[in-house]
Amino acid sequence: MSNIHSDITLFNELTEILLNEEENNPVADRIDAHKLYDAVDLSLNELPMVDDAFKTALQNVLISTPKTATNLFFNQLFGGRQGKAVLGDLLAVMLNNSMYTYKVAGPQVGIEQEIIRKSCELIGYGSQSNGTFPTGGSMSNYMALIMGRDAKDPACRSKGISKPMIVYTSKESHYSNAKNTSFAGIGKDNIRYIETDATGRMVPEKLEATIIEDIDNGYVPTYVNATAGTTVLGAFDPIDKLATITEKYNIWLHVDGAYCGSVIFSEAYSHLLKGIERSNSFSYNAHKMLGTPLTCSIILVKDKKHLYNSFSNDADYLYQTDGDDFNLGKTSFQCGRRNDALKFWTLWKSVGTTGLKQIVNQQFELATVARDYVKNNPDYTLYSFDDSISICFNYKNIDPTTLCTVLYEHQITVVGFGSFNADTFVRLVTVNATNTKEDILNFFKVLEAFVAENADLFESK
Repeated sequence: MSNIHSDITLFNELTEILLNEEENNPVADRIDAHKLYDAVDLSLNELPMVDDAFKTALQNVLISTPKTATNLFFNQLFGGRQGKAVLGDLLAVMLNNSMYTYKVAGPQVGIEQEIIRKSCELIGYGSQSNGTFPTGGSMSNYMALIMGRDAKDPACRSKGISKPMIVYTSKESHYSNAKNTSFAGIGKDNIRYIETDATGRMVPEKLEATIIEDIDNGYVPTYVNATAGTTVLGAFDPIDKLATITEKYNIWLHVDGAYCGSVIFSEAYSHLLKGIERSNSFSYNAHKMLGTPLTCSIILVKDKKHLYNSFSNDADYLYQTDGDDFNLGKTSFQCGRRNDALKFWTLWKSVGTTGLKQIVNQQFELATVARDYVKNNPDYTLYSFDDSISICFNYKNIDPTTLCTVLYEHQITVVGFGSFNADTFVRLVTVNATNTKEDILNFFKVLEAFVAENADLFESK
């Protein structure tokens, strides 16, 4: 049997190893997928492993795992490491509460509800609002869709869907929307992908025209998914204009702010969410712009009755004390649910709302640094726009898929590529607020030096 004190000592030792490794080798050595089990001992043994061998095995796993917190990781919509948030996550692991009842979560219920209350206040939702912590942005979108479906046809909760419901989202929205229409029983064929403008924003006129056409054809417009920070370009749909349409036709409006919804904390950029108070639901991921450990997703609902209508179910063996307002399982998709709120609370509590604002603003400042560098260098072509933390570019007309793959294979930097309309490009994401201006400029320096020293790699591709 292991001793928790000795395990924590081992954890501290391994953490020091990891931090040193990140500083000295910010990009992990790449292991070919088909060679993984030969390169790292991941086997499970019949007999216990002695402590030294166990430590070595863990160290090898740590060193070979992609390093998402370093100043050369720009591949995903998350990155970096906020220390106070890490502290909260570690404490949540030690406490190991489940968030479905007050009986087993106690003050942690209040922590989750305080985050939701303050978030609702920031976006202008009223006193009837509430929310919950889903497992991620995809689940937030799914929960919103279910509430929109049930609001349109309450009988479907017991009798099943009987109306030809239609879902609307932009062509640049998250791929989870297609999956969710399938899960919700609406069907992938009943999702309409609305055209976007030159900056990747949904075109309201195209949305309304499609809604009118569907009504004329006997369909039931049910749900509109707007995006606050599209996956590739980081574009914000015009929420105010979309809300005017959804109000006119009595359609649920959800704003998927998984990527960039955290602009609610910044006076300088909250205008990108103009009209958010008119939406029916809104979600954002603190594990993206705010840098908490994965996962930390929040969905807010203007009228909490929809959470209860769609997700509450009696269970005498579970809900035995304290009332619905404190038994969070009544408004969540899951039963057993880990405490994702504490890590966000420790960050917010320690730095204040002003500190969260600075975290958000820092990413836009870094994006400006990157965008200005690309604009002012004739070897680069810029494809993205202002008010985005996704910097999309190409370098010296090198195929971007080749460039990103070669940089990754040679452990230079981790950056991805994306496409919009007919263009494919490198997508540099400045979501890591622990980076500095020097780190952004270093990315370009590293990229350019590698290309100059390895021209043959790109000529032969």
